[in-house]
Amino acid sequence: MPQKKDAPLRSDAQRNRERILEVALVELTRAADAPLSAIAKKAGVGQGTFYRHFPSREALVMEIYRHEMQQVAETAAPLLESREPDQALREWMDRCARFAMTKAGLADALRQATSACGPKPAHTPLTEAAELLLRANEKAGTIRPGITADDLFLSIGGLWTIDPHTDWQPRANRLLDLVMDALRVGAPGR
Repeated sequence: MPQKKDAPLRSDAQRNRERILEVALVELTRAADAPLSAIAKKAGVGQGTFYRHFPSREALVMEIYRHEMQQVAETAAPLLESREPDQALREWMDRCARFAMTKAGLADALRQATSACGPKPAHTPLTEAAELLLRANEKAGTIRPGITADDLFLSIGGLWTIDPHTDWQPRANRLLDLVMDALRVGAPGR
């Protein structure tokens, strides 16, 4: 009997899926064109099991991307609970920078996957996290009103152009400090 698309996976199937994702993240970060057969072998699953979970390279890459973005997004609310809104936003941008630098190989895999299947996926969890931080800052009067998540992502997009194999942190810090300075211009609380 086939499993419904939204039905929860059996525990062994879930473990297989998680193992595939863990191995794939490492391998695709190293080399965007890592063979799927090598990923399956290192994850300890057969080809059939691999393809049941991820019918294509694109499906695998998009799931890794979704999972990684979700992890970055989930840090926004705890930061707001423990820091002032502007400090939380700046620290969250630092986490975005670390993600961008440590996942450079994954970015190459994502570019390859999305060029084959259409436009880049929406950053829904990341967008929601950015909006949460931006609205808290707007309410606190620490940034100018009306800044959107799209504005923020366009502003920090330069992170993706920094070579992760260099001493990237000073450059990322300068960029993010400039972005924070720009967000503060015209803030009612300043």
